Amino acid sequence: MATETQTRTQPEVLTFSTLPPFPADIPTAPLHRLSLSKLRSESPESERLFSSCKDLGFFYLDLRQDDEGESLLKDADNLFNLAPKLFDLGRDELQKYDYKSQGSYMGYKRFGSAVVDEKGNLDRNEFYNIPKDDFLGISSKPFAHPQVLHDHNSLITSYMRTSHSLVVFILRHIENHLHLPAETVTSLHRQMQISGDQVRFVKSPPQPPSDMRTALGKHTDFGSITILFNRLGGLQILPPPSLTPAGQEPQWTYVKPLPGHCIVNLGDAMVKFTNGLLRSNIHRVVSPPGEQAKETRYSLVYFSRPEDEVILKRLEGSDVIPELRDGEKEEEVNSKEWIKLQAMRLRNVKEGMSDEDRKKLWQEAGRGT
Repeated sequence: MATETQTRTQPEVLTFSTLPPFPADIPTAPLHRLSLSKLRSESPESERLFSSCKDLGFFYLDLRQDDEGESLLKDADNLFNLAPKLFDLGRDELQKYDYKSQGSYMGYKRFGSAVVDEKGNLDRNEFYNIPKDDFLGISSKPFAHPQVLHDHNSLITSYMRTSHSLVVFILRHIENHLHLPAETVTSLHRQMQISGDQVRFVKSPPQPPSDMRTALGKHTDFGSITILFNRLGGLQILPPPSLTPAGQEPQWTYVKPLPGHCIVNLGDAMVKFTNGLLRSNIHRVVSPPGEQAKETRYSLVYFSRPEDEVILKRLEGSDVIPELRDGEKEEEVNSKEWIKLQAMRLRNVKEGMSDEDRKKLWQEAGRGT
């Protein structure tokens, strides 16, 4: 007698087993879910990537079932385990590695040292920026960093190299859709050249239920490509009018973290390179929703920036990138100065600064609009 075998497809698990689930009744942002393995072989997936870069500037990237992607996921898991050890050193110890006084955004940023809104409220997170150039041996004058980071040098450098490889892979797809000669964009992002690339650890503790505020103010990223891992909600984007239902105003919307995925977004450099064709979307970080709000939120980020001496302006050689308007002149600023200006502009908060002075700082930074 013939028999029939029924194959059952296991439902996809999109929660983190050790954390409260993201609430099912919370609306989430309309990010495309792309697959790294499909991007290596399928042109339709590449078209979806380019569409995402134009429409929203954010997308999920499924890293599973791909050797490089699986390696990045493993490194990210291990770095999430490292993050508490770093921040457990305490503010007094980590403050030794705050290089703001040296005009640098690398190293440690303490809790409450940046303005997040027009009311002058202060941020509710601390983070540590690890320069690519220091850990890959490129910098001629590397900063000092906590020993716990040096103890995990091989892990950190592995994450840097794999993240950068992923960035270059994405840039190649974008380059192709822009009809640019090969290496036009990727040659501006060489790993072993001096740049502002960095790994960032972020810690946001639970907020008092009676005083929930924005943890990180609304902003766009300054560089080219950002690779983000987080496990709790909190990241929100403000969709553009083109992705907002007719007759409605854009609303801040959560981006739900997905296991096995990173979140990719474009920065301002890509907008400048493409004369506004690609999008660097505004986003912020608030308290996680629901039961997740009771948890300490950690994030892991790789920021890719153009090499320091690259001038951020429209790229030549494309019939896709819009032309400049008649008489329009572009600002001649290199990547190093642009990134430094943007990164430092809201970190001038001093101990005891008044509410009015903090509001003024926000206004002067031009971030209140």
